[in-house]
Amino acid sequence: MRRTSALWEVFVLRFEEAMERYRKRRLTAEEAGELLGLSGRHFRRLLVRYEDEGVVGLRDRRLGKVSPRRAPAAELRRMQMLYQERYRDFTVKHFHEQLVKRHHYKLSYTVTRLALQSAGLVAPHKRRGGTHRKRRERRPLPGMLLFQDGSSHRWIGALDHDLDLIVTLDDATGAIYSAFLIEEEGTMSSFRGLCETIAAHGLFRSFYTDRGSHYFHTPKAKGPVDKSRLTQIGRALSQLGINHIPSYSPEARGRMERVFGTIQNRLPPELRLAEIATVEAANRYLTQVFVPDYNARFAVPAAEQGSAFIPYAGRPLADILCVQESRQVGRDNCVLWKGLSLQIPPQRHRHHYVKASVRVHEYPDGLLAIFDGPSCLARFTADGKPIDVPRAALTPLGGPGLMDLWTMLRVAHNPTGPATTAADI
Repeated sequence: MRRTSALWEVFVLRFEEAMERYRKRRLTAEEAGELLGLSGRHFRRLLVRYEDEGVVGLRDRRLGKVSPRRAPAAELRRMQMLYQERYRDFTVKHFHEQLVKRHHYKLSYTVTRLALQSAGLVAPHKRRGGTHRKRRERRPLPGMLLFQDGSSHRWIGALDHDLDLIVTLDDATGAIYSAFLIEEEGTMSSFRGLCETIAAHGLFRSFYTDRGSHYFHTPKAKGPVDKSRLTQIGRALSQLGINHIPSYSPEARGRMERVFGTIQNRLPPELRLAEIATVEAANRYLTQVFVPDYNARFAVPAAEQGSAFIPYAGRPLADILCVQESRQVGRDNCVLWKGLSLQIPPQRHRHHYVKASVRVHEYPDGLLAIFDGPSCLARFTADGKPIDVPRAALTPLGGPGLMDLWTMLRVAHNPTGPATTAADI
């Protein structure tokens, strides 16, 4: 209060001094007003009021009056009740978006934030400090560089444990190409993200990941990776001609961490609001609702027109984006795989495969196959039972595409089951 009184007294003294100079024609109205931080017109208006009312006429007549632009109190109360009853775990920005989208809300984000803070429902943000950082420039075209990473979090509140969210993201636009929840991140989850991305968009140039053991062999903890020893993911990327880049700098990891921070703030509340309690329902929500909304809200235009994606042509992706290991056939024409005995059926071109080297494929959904070079000899369920499929499905080179191959396998294994989609792969 003392400070306000002191400032008011200073303003009155400065006004009277400027008024005296103006009357003696030492200053123009514009120059006198500039000294007081006013326009010349408002200075002349205050002169008239000062002559009529004295010092009282100099006071701001807006003080003590309600602004005509003030937000309606009833609307603010409605907003605060909605926040307390349904949106308590939403960020203010996300909450404001939901209000506009679902509740015909017209007030601005700033008004909403300040009203929530004044009511004590949210805390003001702390100012960001620290050293100056320079952001790494994005790639100019989509498909030049893609990120993939996983984040462990309690995504579904109804479950009593954390899940891993696997996200495949484009560097040029920040758009999410694949996102799904899984019990634990690993080789198969990476294959699934790659498969969904390439099937929808095509081949890309570079793939940036952390140095997790399913991505790279790292002889020494936190040391450089050994690119001469390829993991299953490294082998698949090499076959596809995609450059695999290990993460050594914090810049790209920071971008991915910011993405996960945004998703952690938004996805769990949305799943709670939609009353989703299973992983399968959450993955449908991610594909159908969350990812399209996220890309519409946060993806940015690429710096240049065009795309670095190229259409994929070749053997089915399913037989590249899978675990591949060599095995020697036993005397009974069986191959041992993780405790299972996989029987090779009679072949037209060869009497037997005793002691021959073959290649076992394990796919992300658990299905198995035995290959001799490019030829598929047999396919099996996850528990080792043979799948009776058409001969075309056993010759992938020049055969059906990714979706057709997997549709044939699904139908052969479960004729009455649901139709296969990209999410099933």
